[in-house]
This record gives sequence, C-alpha cells and structure tokens, in this order.
Amino acid sequence: MAGSAGWAQAPDPVAPPLERRIQLSAADEHSLPTGGEFGPQVDLFFEDFHPGQRFELGEYRITEAEMLDFARRFDPQPFHIDPVQASATIFKGLIASGWQTAAIWMRLYCDGLLLRAAILGSPGIEELRWLSPVRPGDLLRASVEVISGRPSVRHPERGTLVMRGELRGESGQLKMRLTAWGLIAHRPPAGS
Repeated sequence: MAGSAGWAQAPDPVAPPLERRIQLSAADEHSLPTGGEFGPQVDLFFEDFHPGQRFELGEYRITEAEMLDFARRFDPQPFHIDPVQASATIFKGLIASGWQTAAIWMRLYCDGLLLRAAILGSPGIEELRWLSPVRPGDLLRASVEVISGRPSVRHPERGTLVMRGELRGESGQLKMRLTAWGLIAHRPPAGS
C-alpha cells in the first residue's frame, strides 16, 4: 500500500531493491499465501509494523548438556565439545556454537512474534554477527526492531520488512546481532 503512514517512499540506499534480489520460480510464486489463508493466531500484518518498533521476544537459559549435544552433531569444534580443550583456547572455557545461538534467537522470534504475523518467508539475512561468547548457564534475552519496510511494487498483496534482531546476556551484554529481510502479507480486506 503505497503511501502507508510511517513508510518512507525512497528506496534503501544501501541495498538494491529487494524486488530484484528475490528470484522465485513460477511454482513458488503461486504457492505463497495471499493473506486470507492464515490461521486464527495470525493478527499482525504489514500495516501493523513501523520503523522503530521494538519487540521483546522472551528469554532462554542454555545448558551445558544441550550445548554439547548441538555441537557434537552440527559444529564439532574443540571449544564447543570438550571443556578441557576449550579451557586452553582464547575463550578459556566451553562456548555455544554461534549457529545454536542463532537457532535460539529464531525460536524466541517465532514464539514471541513471528507465529502471530502473516509472514510469507524470508529471502535471507543481510548480516549475522556473534559479538561475545555464550556460555553454559547463560540466560539469553531476544528482541527485534523494525528497521524499514516498503510495499511490494510487483506484488500488491505483500510488503517487505527489514528487521534487526539481538540476543543479549543477563547483564545486557550483546551476544548476537542480525539483520534480516521478511516478506509479509497486507491485511486482507474486511469480509474476505
């Protein structure tokens, strides 16, 4: 919806327009929900998001056992899987895999916001940074902020959001930051 309150009409000067960056096949184009196909839990649409909005997503305490299990299966580096070897590294102890840290943020994002939103998918992540180690027993708090959004030119039933996610430790120390793109449906017309 061009001209929606709160949305700048100018293209993002940093990134090329998303419309040119997403390459969906014809089959993909026809399989995306149009807005009326969402369940009753969905109550947030493109029009409900505005730059500067911040959502607190919840918290999660990570255990050593789950860190070891994840790392042994998916990221078997010594500082993730062996407390003795980890103590001899620059980390001076066991740390969680960054991929596990990102997965924890994603789960909190789903539970805290995404499952309520008319999300159609994501073309990807612009940036993902692991800024400080996550250690056994850390209490992690997730948040996300709307950076920008714009209605789709080619697909008037949806828009694009740019979101910045953060994961912080108990003391507020930033553990992880990401910037991601999301496709989201416009609110369906009343009665549809």
